[in-house]
Amino acid sequence: MIDSEYWKNKTVLVTGHTGFKGSWLSIWLLEMKAKVIGYGLDPYTSRDNYVLAGLGVKMIDVRGDIRNIGKLRTVFEQYKPEIVFHLAAQSVVGISYDIPIETYEINVMGTINVLECIKDSSSCEIGIMITSDKCYENEEKLWGYRETDPMGGYDPYSSSKAAAEIAISAWRRSYFNPSRHSVHGKAVASARAGNVIGGGDWTCDRIIPDCMRAIEENRTIEIRNPKATRPWQHVLDPTAGYLLLAQRLAEDPAKYSGGWNFGPEQGYMLSVWEIATRLIACYGKGSLEAVTQIDSQHEALLLSLDSTKARIELNWKPLLDIEDSIELTVDWYKKYAYENMYEICAAQLNEFSSKSKRRL
Repeated sequence: MIDSEYWKNKTVLVTGHTGFKGSWLSIWLLEMKAKVIGYGLDPYTSRDNYVLAGLGVKMIDVRGDIRNIGKLRTVFEQYKPEIVFHLAAQSVVGISYDIPIETYEINVMGTINVLECIKDSSSCEIGIMITSDKCYENEEKLWGYRETDPMGGYDPYSSSKAAAEIAISAWRRSYFNPSRHSVHGKAVASARAGNVIGGGDWTCDRIIPDCMRAIEENRTIEIRNPKATRPWQHVLDPTAGYLLLAQRLAEDPAKYSGGWNFGPEQGYMLSVWEIATRLIACYGKGSLEAVTQIDSQHEALLLSLDSTKARIELNWKPLLDIEDSIELTVDWYKKYAYENMYEICAAQLNEFSSKSKRRL
């Protein structure tokens, strides 16, 4: 369970705070009265969750590229974070084919820059490095990948996340070895989630933003890979896992350092066509069309995570089923044009927290 008292007055750095997942994490931390510093690029659009929730005036907002280690070091020195959540990334598979070098620079060297700043920081004690379910060598097996499975990746994005995981492991063993925690005082873990959905995401080449743009423009939603099956989950479920993992690292660094999966239940494995169908049914409008792309880039048909380790050792489990996840997502997109979106996000957080308390 997330302990709000633990986070009260903690100084927390979130890289990629202007992004979809980073904005939701920042809101949750603010709601728990943490002191939040964000380091990231400008938001993708003026309709992003970060913008509409007004986070720029609610937290310390530093704009900078994760590849700029000099500027990143200045942030560590000036604000002295105790905990770091690293989410800054080039996160789109399709884009990685167009800019493979930049994808590697951001996802691998950017991660190493954060690790180096944690290593050299006198204040930072915990680092949660967010990667991706695509870091695993995907053989499109029916069962989910476990933390002990090999890293890999067909495309530049997936392989860059695998490389980032290898770097995190190397830095953890070399500089943050749990057996020597009493000497260096730092604990680092990595976290991987499934296909995360929720309000405020307008990133290109993602099914939910693509659906919402088409619905708003009264266009047919074009599905390029309708049979591709993914583990769908609402952004609040893995975010709860990241927060819980940080709490546990504070209690027992040796036990909780390492890699962790925060994926949905197996029953939430749906095809892209099915998730889009459910979305338009919940929204109340929209239509779908499967399209064939000539010379299209490789895209895996099946990918899932096994989160048994998090369920047993962290007592974490996803609280939102697929219907809840779609409902909350649609609720955001129906309201963003005319309501206070910080309050909407906070209300969704409160609803999620109530579910968590009822589970205990």
